[in-house]
Amino acid sequence: MGHEFEVCKEIELPATPEQVWDAIATGPGLDSWFMGRSEIEPREGGTTRLTLAGHTDEATIVGWEPGKRFADRTPTADDGSFMAIEYLIEGRDHGSTVLRMVQSGVLGDNWETEYEAMKVGWDLYLRTLAAYLRHFPGRTATPVTVVRPGAGDPEQIWPAVAAALGVTHPIAEGAPVRLTVPGAAPIDGVVDLSTPSAFLGVRTAGGLYRFSHSGAERDNVLFLSHHIFDSVAEPVDTEPSWQQWLDQLPIS
Repeated sequence: MGHEFEVCKEIELPATPEQVWDAIATGPGLDSWFMGRSEIEPREGGTTRLTLAGHTDEATIVGWEPGKRFADRTPTADDGSFMAIEYLIEGRDHGSTVLRMVQSGVLGDNWETEYEAMKVGWDLYLRTLAAYLRHFPGRTATPVTVVRPGAGDPEQIWPAVAAALGVTHPIAEGAPVRLTVPGAAPIDGVVDLSTPSAFLGVRTAGGLYRFSHSGAERDNVLFLSHHIFDSVAEPVDTEPSWQQWLDQLPIS
């Protein structure tokens, strides 16, 4: 039996409504802060496609009001499950914008785990959207996502990530870090997001790096998603290089 759900989030962003629209309602915009790779047919009734880890999900655009509202909905599966997302954009004084996001639908039997993961995930992605609009406005990124299934629990993962970045655990926002990938010059940055046991964000001169972890119910997967805005400042933009980096983390 399916379970209805709804996740609501709101964030004030350092951008105009037009900039926010470009970030949420175009493929290159979404690629600059969200997971995977996105394609969007720009019209009501058009199709959105999200490709992640070799799998593509499609949805139909059910709301298309440029600068104001964007919404899409996946088809209803045989078990009755589906996903719908709605973004509402409201301009504020001094060039800022409030974005309201509602994700709703019907989840399957493992709904509690999925629901909690979505709530935490949206905190990560919306804060990444804010970082994108603040530090890389008007630019688009090359997204790279790699995963390490069976990586371990948070007590194992985050100390190993901290050591690889050259910082102490627990990791504090504002801490300077260094990413060292074999065959490339070190990449220096700063921790700009840190939520214990859930996710970690690093900002560099040319990119945004996001680490996140799913729990044992979802196979203890460690994700590394990043968005490369400057290939000169960020010389490593291939999945095999970052997969090797992730797989070599000394997680016991």
